Amino acid sequence: MEKFKTAFQTAAIGLVLITFGIVEVRSMEKQKESGSAEKKFEEDVIRTDTGNLKITFIGHGTLKFVYRDKVVHVDPWSRLADYSKMSKANLILVTHEHGDHFDTKAIKTLQDEQTRLVLTKACAEKVAGGTVMKNGDMQAIEGLKIEAVPAYNIVHKRSGGEPFHPKGRGNGYIVTFGKTRVYVAGDTENIPEMKKFKKIDIAFLPMNLPYTMTPEMVADAAKAFKPKILYPYHYGQTDPNTLVNLLKNSKDIEVRIRKMK
Repeated sequence: MEKFKTAFQTAAIGLVLITFGIVEVRSMEKQKESGSAEKKFEEDVIRTDTGNLKITFIGHGTLKFVYRDKVVHVDPWSRLADYSKMSKANLILVTHEHGDHFDTKAIKTLQDEQTRLVLTKACAEKVAGGTVMKNGDMQAIEGLKIEAVPAYNIVHKRSGGEPFHPKGRGNGYIVTFGKTRVYVAGDTENIPEMKKFKKIDIAFLPMNLPYTMTPEMVADAAKAFKPKILYPYHYGQTDPNTLVNLLKNSKDIEVRIRKMK
């Protein structure tokens, strides 16, 4: 009888442990399904003359840079990240007013009273407190040199004939970290202005068809201004390996593929 009682107690304890184990697993599964588990993003660290530049590849056209004590976000988008879990931004750059680049919720989450917001005139009509920069403008903000450069379509247009991104409406940005010049193109094609750039160390060029560039367009632009490191980004369903093949003989350009669909 005593042996039977002991066996019964052992089985009961085991059942309880198994039950709690199942509950714990299911709880973790629900966390993952709900997105409450913190998402991990790819990161690269680039050495500059004045400290490391950490690049976080959040996805699509969305990037984060950390340089010394400065946090810079480009086109933050709530669909891709929980910005409430990130540190506040020193600087936010917005390239244009389309919803996957201009998300007021993400901007407000990243802002505190010290955050500088740089944006286009069209974006400034919808959010207060930003610094408007137009194509050709240059400013020193948070100790960084910021250049607003053109970003527009020539070839790819809507059914009515209007470019997806008209000239003069959106910005690309060249940000100088120490002496390292980083070009984030925004939504653009391989426009003539781009081909005149000098001393670009890192470039982010979009391949999201039909709105931006084909791999051939990106290769054409890259061969013209020769960035040391080229990241295709915002590339949708386009195969980035096509670009790798197009530039395989361009020994001065290192093409790096990251998860930026």
